[in-house]
Amino acid sequence: MLETLIGAFSGIFSGIGMGGGTILIFLLTTFDGLEQHIAQATNLIYFVPTAISAIIVSYREKNVDVKLALFVSTCGIIGAIIGSKISVDTEVGKLRKLFGIFLAIIAIHEIYTLFKEYKLYKKRNTKNS
Repeated sequence: MLETLIGAFSGIFSGIGMGGGTILIFLLTTFDGLEQHIAQATNLIYFVPTAISAIIVSYREKNVDVKLALFVSTCGIIGAIIGSKISVDTEVGKLRKLFGIFLAIIAIHEIYTLFKEYKLYKKRNTKNS
């Protein structure tokens, strides 16, 4: 049952485009007790069908720049090969710390973005008053 909830929750975030895989890794390591390497590898398998379904919907809505997507995908494949080689040779504790740093950077970026949007919103409302 826990895995069903984790999968559904992560799928919702994937469909929204908010990094369902990142959520999945966190949930699998925290609540399901999986080792970091296994959670990350599980995320890679999870990513394929969720990405395909999101691609189909986005393509139908004409929200895909195919030329850019192919270029970025090619670079991503190269980066994934390099990253997986590094991950396999990295101890679990260090990998967890690096993942935590990654999540912290994302959180800081999101907070900064919200702060900028709030300031812009306040500026617009001040001018209109």
